[in-house]
Amino acid sequence: MTGSLLRNFVNTSTLKVLGNVGKRKALPCIPCIGTFMHKRFLATTNEHTMTVREALNEALDEELERDERVFLLGEEVAQYNGAYKVSKGLLDKFGPKRIIDTPITESGFAGLAIGAALAGLRPICEFMTFNFSMQAIDQVVNSAAKVSYMAGGTVNCPIVFRGPNGLAIGVAAQHSQDFSAWYGSIPGLKVVSPWDSEDAKGLLKAAIRDPNPVIVLENELQYGISYPVSQEVMSSDFLLPIGKAKIIREGNDITVVSHSRTLNFCMEAAEQLQAEEGISVEVINLRSIKPLDVNTIVNSVKKTNHLVSVETAFPQFGVGSEICALAMETEIFDYLDAPVERVASADVPTPYAANLERLSVPDTQVISKVIKRNLYRKK
Repeated sequence: MTGSLLRNFVNTSTLKVLGNVGKRKALPCIPCIGTFMHKRFLATTNEHTMTVREALNEALDEELERDERVFLLGEEVAQYNGAYKVSKGLLDKFGPKRIIDTPITESGFAGLAIGAALAGLRPICEFMTFNFSMQAIDQVVNSAAKVSYMAGGTVNCPIVFRGPNGLAIGVAAQHSQDFSAWYGSIPGLKVVSPWDSEDAKGLLKAAIRDPNPVIVLENELQYGISYPVSQEVMSSDFLLPIGKAKIIREGNDITVVSHSRTLNFCMEAAEQLQAEEGISVEVINLRSIKPLDVNTIVNSVKKTNHLVSVETAFPQFGVGSEICALAMETEIFDYLDAPVERVASADVPTPYAANLERLSVPDTQVISKVIKRNLYRKK
């Protein structure tokens, strides 16, 4: 169903209800993450904390201030302060010419943003959810991604497409899917998938400054979670390189590769396995889906000799599939003591019923089970 048809029967009050739903789900205390989240991200007296939402907002604020060519457009980004409050306060500070509310016409405003980028501006195009980007996928793939190549490198398209991606809670199949592999397979696009507040700020700022189209895949359930940040992260000059992963937990027995929200469960599984069975798990936060940091994965597996990938996308043709292929095509293969395993969501449209939804996506228990199986350890 196109945005123009939706507009005929979705009124402003309905959109505000949707915005409130999104805001409610992004609260910091998410029961399914468990005790780990409350322990791991409790700042010390020397640390500052920042929610992912605040980090994204700060990145937008700083880049809008830094470069007058930057502007933000999307559904409810202005007067409503964003469906998830990521753009809170930006309209008051920068005005309606730079913070622009759009109709529910993804193909239309994505095309407008691409035209503005080709004309020398630096648009940030927000999709209320990346599921809605399917209405604009022709613009993203056939226009933004390919224009530089088809113009022989003489034309750049400096545009950012951003918004929540992947699993949300209780929004059913048409609103809960991961587009990492979809966009990661397209030549001409860069794709990043932030996890914590450091990722969110550093990757978004880098994406805005990049001369090429960048997809920033956030997660709705991460927005309200607070993470410690350093003084460096709080600086307006803080950037993270696109294409570089980060080892967020060092280990010796097995390498676990993941991105976005599932890293919470990978870290919880790693700490539990260390405490209960002495298994030392190294966890890699990919940060960048395309380009993929192959070297960090290779060097980790040289040390651990085991590799597991974790994601919430569907199992076929996903990021985990690419990592499995890399294990066959690089020197990783020579160091493996067991086959690579991938953990992903069930091969079904995401269920609406809460009990079925929980069963369809990987959690701490599933990840722990696969890690032990890969290490040939069974209770």
